Amino acid sequence: MTSALTGTRAELPGSWPAALAPDCLEVIDLPTPYLVTDLDTVAGRLSAFTGALPGFQTFYAMKCNPSAEILMTVRDQNASFEVASLGELHQLERLGVTPADVLYSNPVKPPAHIAAAYAAGLWRFSFDSPNELRKLAEHAPGSAVYLRLHVDDSESSFPLSRKFGAELHEGRDLLVLARRLGLRPYGITFHVGSQCANADAWRQAIDASGKIMSSLLDEGIRLEMLDIGGGFPARYATGVPSIEEIGAVVTAAVDDVLPYRPGLLAAEPGRHLVAEPAVMAAGVIGREVRGGENWLFVDVSAYHGMMETIQLPTGWDFPVRSTADGPADAPRLPFTVTGPSCDSSDTMFYGLSLPATIDVGDTLYIGSAGAYTLSYASAFNGFPPPTPLFVGNPPWQL
Repeated sequence: MTSALTGTRAELPGSWPAALAPDCLEVIDLPTPYLVTDLDTVAGRLSAFTGALPGFQTFYAMKCNPSAEILMTVRDQNASFEVASLGELHQLERLGVTPADVLYSNPVKPPAHIAAAYAAGLWRFSFDSPNELRKLAEHAPGSAVYLRLHVDDSESSFPLSRKFGAELHEGRDLLVLARRLGLRPYGITFHVGSQCANADAWRQAIDASGKIMSSLLDEGIRLEMLDIGGGFPARYATGVPSIEEIGAVVTAAVDDVLPYRPGLLAAEPGRHLVAEPAVMAAGVIGREVRGGENWLFVDVSAYHGMMETIQLPTGWDFPVRSTADGPADAPRLPFTVTGPSCDSSDTMFYGLSLPATIDVGDTLYIGSAGAYTLSYASAFNGFPPPTPLFVGNPPWQL
């Protein structure tokens, strides 16, 4: 790096790990773009998560960030994993994870993936329709199945209910059908939507799950698992409920509204564990004025790792710092920040306040960038994805 960030650790936003503070980042000598992740912070967030949800088993949603170093850190913290494909399961197997410990929570799966996962020893599969049950009965006979329930996800940044989830009134009959097909009615899961900002969303979903659990008792079916899914938020530039606040609501709901306590309480965090521990470094490659608007061109884009910046109508509030930062009263200007490709739709930020002096050769540091960056990244237009870099203990290196 040719210049150092100014500022102190005390000035960092709360979502910025201390190990990636300015005085630490300045020693990194690596061409941009790169994504640097502090594995100690990943481990710390997992520890805090399990502490806030006593009695729950953590299954990391690896689609969020499948870097081997993160998977090994999670594995070594005695957590397990949730997969959405056979490819993800194979990646875990290469790291010594036992398939029998894994949940397959994608509600609609290719038949070949079901068969291969079942043959490998995975025995718990989600579903949300009669068609999926029939696939499971054929390709994973006798396996344990858990119902993906449609719940209110309107308080999340990324609602997921249009694609998946059986309605509440369908739940009982679907789990009875599972038994009739020779499958093992095992549990219920739901997803309140990614980056959920309202802790009460989990309580409402647990209440709905409890109604199905109660309705099954007269069929002689006592479910063994409640999986409260993901949606646990990470901090970006704005505040969200803490995991302690969410945990208090969830644990109270389990005690208050369920007809009985299942043997396994599960949760599938992804973004919450890995977003904040990482910072994306992007080099400034151009500065222009277009129609009176300040444009900054950098060497990473939506297509190369920052896809979430174009998935919301109002953008995404990543905290951003730069090597051009100076005193708090130094002049700043609003910038449109775009990527290196020839496609204008890879533009990431609009009206982003940056130092007026920022120019080619400076570096932008984008905080809370560990979730859905590398997993979405492509080499569009021949520009490579960011180089992954890891710090912390253990310092896993590929």
